[in-house]
This record gives sequence, C-alpha cells and structure tokens, in this order.
Amino acid sequence: MPTPVLSDAKAPAEAGLIDIRVLVPDIAEDIRYASADNFVGMPIDGYAAPRCYLLKPVAEALQRVEMTLRRNGLRLKLFDCYRPARAVRHFVRWAGDPANQSTKPRYYPNLDKTELLGEYIAPISGHSRGATVDLTLLRCDLRCEPLDMGTEFDFFDPRANTDSPQITSVQRDNRRRLRKAMEQQGFRNYPQEWWHYTLKPEPSPQIHDVPVQ
Repeated sequence: MPTPVLSDAKAPAEAGLIDIRVLVPDIAEDIRYASADNFVGMPIDGYAAPRCYLLKPVAEALQRVEMTLRRNGLRLKLFDCYRPARAVRHFVRWAGDPANQSTKPRYYPNLDKTELLGEYIAPISGHSRGATVDLTLLRCDLRCEPLDMGTEFDFFDPRANTDSPQITSVQRDNRRRLRKAMEQQGFRNYPQEWWHYTLKPEPSPQIHDVPVQ
C-alpha cells in the first residue's frame, strides 16, 4: 500500500463512500465514536451522526458476510467503519494528555496511558481509507444477543489479541467464527484486535477527512 495521501473530498460521495444501510437497511450498529461511550469518554471529532460509511466494494463484501451469517442465525454488529482523519487526531491528542485517566478502568486497566500511542493509537489509521471495520457477532434467536468475545471493543490489552491464550475456549471459538465469516469475503484480521478487519487488497490508498453525518 503506497504512502497515504489525504484526499480533498468534501462529501462521502466524492470519496466513494456509501452508507452500509443502503445495502443492509437493518444491520445492527453501535457507532461508539458518535457518543461518549468510548475510550475517550466523549463524542469524537468528525462524528456528527452514528453512521457506517465504507467504500462501495467494501460495503458490498460486508453485505455478503451479513447475508451468509443470517442463514445460520448470526448477524454482525458494527462499532466503527470509515473514520475521518480529524477523529484520529482527536485520539492522538487524548493519548498525549496524561491528566485525563477517566476511562482507564474500563479500557486500559493494565497499561500506562503513555503505552497507547504507537502500538494501539497511530497518527494515521487504515479506517480513514474506508476499507476497515470494527465489529462483533450477534446470535439471533427470539432476540439478538452479542456473543462472548472475551473483551469488549477497544479494550487495550493483550487479552484482546485475536489468538490470546488468556481467553476461554468458548470465547476463542466465537472469535474464530467471526474471522472465518470475514475471511470468506476477503477481509483480513488485525491480530492485535479481534474486532478489526480490512478488505484486502484495499480499493484505495487515499485517506479522507469527510465528516460522518
């Protein structure tokens, strides 16, 4: 993947981004960065609405994953999709503020905040290219319930590594079930985070700063 270049797109359509709900109107979403329910503890710059934008080929691949899962009583739940570059800058500013530790017990109880920059929070995110999604699995019988993955989304800890030896066999099987479903449609997992998947090869090297609205 070439060095990313920031596009001058001002709207999703200019960046080739579409809302996943154009293809799957009832897909489950919990877009954390549009609310205060995230590791920063406040709505993130660039998220004016809880929506999932992706490049069209990525959205189509995710639609295929969802439709395949539904045949087996499972569904996806999306936490984050395309991420504006300004949101990434917000993360970096937060990580560089040692005074703000309010979310440490929930999101990084075993790490010093200074350890988050680099390995967990980078100055450029693949999410800004529109080909990466953060998600989990739901089991849907009478109602949909999340499968136990061993940690919650955005838990900064080795236990969130996809193949962590610190989780139970049930949790490991659930992570493998998600990975198998995603890999069948060309997505690849980031081994440090069980929830993080990118369509390969990525359709575009450009990053964007179009707001999510």
